[in-house]
This record gives sequence, C-alpha cells and structure tokens, in this order.
Amino acid sequence: MTNIGFIGAGNMGSAIMKGISTSSLGKDIQLYTFDPDSQKVQALSQFGVKPCTDEKEIMEKCRFVFLAVKPQIIEGVLETIAAHTTKDTVIISIAAGIGDEFIAKKTIPEAKVILVMPNTPLLLGEGASALSRNERVTDEEFDVVLNIFRICGKAAVIPKDKMKEIIAINGSSPAFIYLFAKGFIDYAASVGIDRAAAEELFTQSLIGSAKMITDSGNTIDELIKMVSSPGGTTLAGLDRLYEGDLTGVVKKCCESCTNRAYELSK
Repeated sequence: MTNIGFIGAGNMGSAIMKGISTSSLGKDIQLYTFDPDSQKVQALSQFGVKPCTDEKEIMEKCRFVFLAVKPQIIEGVLETIAAHTTKDTVIISIAAGIGDEFIAKKTIPEAKVILVMPNTPLLLGEGASALSRNERVTDEEFDVVLNIFRICGKAAVIPKDKMKEIIAINGSSPAFIYLFAKGFIDYAASVGIDRAAAEELFTQSLIGSAKMITDSGNTIDELIKMVSSPGGTTLAGLDRLYEGDLTGVVKKCCESCTNRAYELSK
C-alpha cells in the first residue's frame, strides 16, 4: 500500500484524489489530506480519504506528498514542511510557475520534486496534464505520479525548463477557450437564436473539431481548408479573423501568461 498525501483539498486537489480513489489504482493507495477548511476534508471521507491534523502529519505518514496550493502561499507551506522533508520524500507541486529549485531551496537540497501543470477538465476525468521531474526522482517514483494523471485524462512529459511556457497551452487555455465560446454564443443570442440551442451546437462543434485534429490525420491548415469553400461564408468570417490577427493575439495572450508565471517564480 502506497501512502499519498495532499496538502490542500481545493478543486484540483480534490479532483485528483477522487480520480485516484475511483480508479483501479485506488485499491493500492491510501490517501491522506490536510486543509485549513475542515469541510473540504470532510467531503472527501466518502472517497476513503483520511484526514490529517496538519502538514506535519501528512509528511510523517506519506512518502508522496502533493502540494495542491496556490503559488501565492506555497512558500509558507514549504517552510512549514521543510523540517519534515527527507531524502525519500517525493514532493509533487501543481502550483503554477514554481520550479523544483525553489522547492529544494525552501525544503532540503536533496528534495525529490515532480512538477505538474494540470487543468480544470480534470474535474470530469478529461484533464490535460504536463509533468516534469528533477534528476533525483527515480523512474519508479515518477511512474506512480504519471499513472495518476493518466487516469484523470491525458498526460505528457516535458522538460522541466518548459513548465512555465506550457501553462498557456493546457493550464490556462480552458479559460481562453471559454471566452472564445462566449463570443459565438453571445452572437447567436443577439440575432435571436435560443442561447441553449446555440451553446449545445457550438460546444459540440468544439468537441468535434478537437476530434478532427486528433483523429482525422489532417494538419490544422488542411482542416481549415476543408471547411472553407471558395467565395463562401467561412472564408468571409476567416478574413475578419485574419484581419484582426487572431493568431497574433493568441501569441500575445500566451506570452503574457508565461511572463506572469516567471513573476510568480521569483
């Protein structure tokens, strides 16, 4: 039985714990959690998650410890657990922008650190998570964590020096996609189309389009061309998007997201 602890039981931490407990991995894992909000901890009891009284108890009981807290408070959490961190502890951080060197500096120089950038669709088992590790983490230890995120959706391993850049691609991108969707659904309502009908049709279009990217075998440029009849309605709309430099705006959006990640890491 592997003991895995979570410091923080918010939306993301709770989603990961629920994913573990309801999967085939659950029978071999005992979950523990601590959160200052006791109601969040209590809500997880039905999934077999055992409560802890503080961070120290998590560190004493668990070899694998998830830091499921916001970047703004992680420094204080690291200072709290430093005295209880050993060379065998595997620290898994989902705090955006926080690197392994910062975690080692605030705990012990020999800290084993796995960095994860998940996203909120993980709440539905449809997450997209990016993972990296420092050189002290063994293949066996990394596989334990990688398998957890694979049961909660898709997971990809990337170099640790790209963990800040990846945030815009999978961590923050759901919010950008929701804003994009809002523009289409608001337009439909403005021309008298039922909002619920428009939402159903557009969201299915998002799902179908994603499937076309992953499953059709065509490049994105080829897929755009498939929808664009010469002199037709799609090209008329695309002309406006090109005029507004949509891809350029997206690049600036991603750059701002990445820059903020570097600010949070300092």
